Amino acid sequence: MHRITGIIMFVGLIFAFWALSVSLSSPAGFDAASSALAHNILAKLIAWGLLSVLAFHFVAGIKHMFMDADIGVTHEGGIQKAQATVIVSVVLIILAGVWVW
Repeated sequence: MHRITGIIMFVGLIFAFWALSVSLSSPAGFDAASSALAHNILAKLIAWGLLSVLAFHFVAGIKHMFMDADIGVTHEGGIQKAQATVIVSVVLIILAGVWVW
């Protein structure tokens, strides 16, 4: 999942860079980009999706850093870290959804 979310983030950068480019092009472009993000449901879904993927990828990356440091590298530790990754990611995804909507 960590690699899949990394690929999705890479592809999702197309949307993020487009929105940034439009918003920095002119004051009218900024108004258009902010209006799209404020009123367009598809834009909100894309933003929430990208934030969700980023949240999971970040939490899974922290889990991998613990594994690299030989912390909890047992079967039970792996299960606990996987469960913690899912729980923390779900909380962050819900918070991202509240923030976007």
